[in-house]
Amino acid sequence: MRGVPFDDVFAQLAEVQLSAADLVRLREWIAGVAHPAECIALIEQAARGRPCPRCGCARVHRCGQASGLQRFRCLGCGRSFNALTGTPLARLRKKEHWLAYLQCVLESRTVREAARVVGVHRTTSFRWRHRFVPGAMRDRPSILTAIVEADETYHLESQKGSRNMTRKPRKRGGIATKRGISGELDCLLVARDRTGQTLDFHTGRGQVTAAQLHACLKPVLPADVLLISDSALSYHHFAEQAGIMHEAVNTKPGGRSRGAIHLQNVNAWHSRFKSWLVRFRGVASRYLINYSGWQRVLDARRLTTPVHLRCAAVQLG
Repeated sequence: MRGVPFDDVFAQLAEVQLSAADLVRLREWIAGVAHPAECIALIEQAARGRPCPRCGCARVHRCGQASGLQRFRCLGCGRSFNALTGTPLARLRKKEHWLAYLQCVLESRTVREAARVVGVHRTTSFRWRHRFVPGAMRDRPSILTAIVEADETYHLESQKGSRNMTRKPRKRGGIATKRGISGELDCLLVARDRTGQTLDFHTGRGQVTAAQLHACLKPVLPADVLLISDSALSYHHFAEQAGIMHEAVNTKPGGRSRGAIHLQNVNAWHSRFKSWLVRFRGVASRYLINYSGWQRVLDARRLTTPVHLRCAAVQLG
């Protein structure tokens, strides 16, 4: 079937009296249109001047093209690569839909909603979510300063999507069989300073230990920081071993705040995360850190456009 020339379509469109609703629909459609060359140009611009992703050698030369991307050959190890090699976006196709999909990520759309909006299959939408989000969530602070609040939030362990479950399936998500914090709950540790910088860590199941706190928090806390936590002994032991100042807050009513010594900042982040997570109707434990990183990126409001997200995902770790 012969395509209609654009000039004919434009002439017909100019003769139509468009309503306000029609103009909104037209603008939304135009905003979602992207040419593959546009996305490829943005990808290569973000990765311009990068060294070899395998050996780190900066001496490279052009070596043909593949899938629309310029390939380079490293003069150190002799291997070839392109702008996406070594990034979470390597070997993904349909680049013309990436910017529209990243807009869906910014809008926190579900897998099926994003697939319908972008025009791809739901399995492609799911695969892209867990490629783009882990790439973008690498945009995280390297250190927390001054007063840092640290606390955990717990989510019922889920094997959603697993082909080999290690327990009997629950009905509609179910509830834990044991009271309190047990091995049935995934622990998400969140550390947040008073400037709003946030770091999240999935420490496994059950209560967080001093060894886990040392592995997660020690590299990101300077020596002059004040760590505020609840009264769990693991924080006390970690602060003693790390040699940092520590204040414990009694989480019982009447003892939750002593002036600037409180956990309201990090607990507010926990509340926003749990409310935001409801729309996805449960997430698998192995992807929990992806979703907390997704919320952290949205909450920081540093990556606010599809181009920002795509640039963050393309950067090498």
